[in-house]
Amino acid sequence: MTHPAPLVARREGLGADLAKLLGKDLLAHDFAADEDSVTVRREAIEGVMVMLRDELEYQQLMEIAGVDYPDRAERFEVVYHLLSVTRNHRLRVRVATDEATPVPTIVTVWPVAGWLEREVFDMYGVLFGGNPDLRRILTDYGFQGHPQRKDFPLTGYVEMRYSEEDKRVVYEPVRLAQDFRSFDFLSPWEGADYVLPGDEKAGGTGEAPGKGAPTPMTAKQVEKADEKAAGKAVDAEKAPPPPTPKTTDSPAQTGAGAKADKAAAKPSKDGAKAKASAKAKTPATAKAEKAPAKPRKPKAPKDSGGDA
Repeated sequence: MTHPAPLVARREGLGADLAKLLGKDLLAHDFAADEDSVTVRREAIEGVMVMLRDELEYQQLMEIAGVDYPDRAERFEVVYHLLSVTRNHRLRVRVATDEATPVPTIVTVWPVAGWLEREVFDMYGVLFGGNPDLRRILTDYGFQGHPQRKDFPLTGYVEMRYSEEDKRVVYEPVRLAQDFRSFDFLSPWEGADYVLPGDEKAGGTGEAPGKGAPTPMTAKQVEKADEKAAGKAVDAEKAPPPPTPKTTDSPAQTGAGAKADKAAAKPSKDGAKAKASAKAKTPATAKAEKAPAKPRKPKAPKDSGGDA
């Protein structure tokens, strides 16, 4: 298999059958990607479809697609995708046209073609002569242009919004808030080798270009950084525990040591010795210690004068 699509057996002798059946209406027959494609005359498309359906057993029309080649005189191709249920085979039929020349409709052969032709008309602007209801089917009313043409701008021609003044949806010409930025899609992912506009400001002095934005790390650099971080984590687990902080378990350790304690125990110049000071007492405390504790007599309840 040359592509991921399911393998379909090639129909032997199809080229000879097509040449015999279509004659001058057959312009080209190609076999690519395990599928057969034929190019036929635009004016004969309706009769060709009838013969392919009745003579070669292509019973179903699966899709109609459009292709735009702006450099060609007939810039559009209409591609019909047919399926033979009895032969289990697919066939593409192509016709070429321009913006003004209509392609004959095949609604008389497959009625479902009416919807499919409307889609090609809406997206590419291809006209289909004889279509009973050739209107837009995907875009909105009043839409300008055909979105899938190669020369259609990405922003479109008009923009739609809801107007509070008119209380309805209105269409206005597209107004861009700023010009499109031009990006260099050819620069490598790791960063451009040349100085980009604005990088000269990164130098700080304005005399020489700066380094610009930081270059992203490559896959190898990321792997090395991860290994380095993992190694630091392992080293932290193997490191000895930090020393126990020093505590003051005795009063001697809070000062300058035994030497300072010995100097503090010496008598002062006036002959007084250092001794523990008595606990200060207030006059109320001293009086309470001298007087014996007497229990207080309980008070009699007051008569409220109510009923007992």
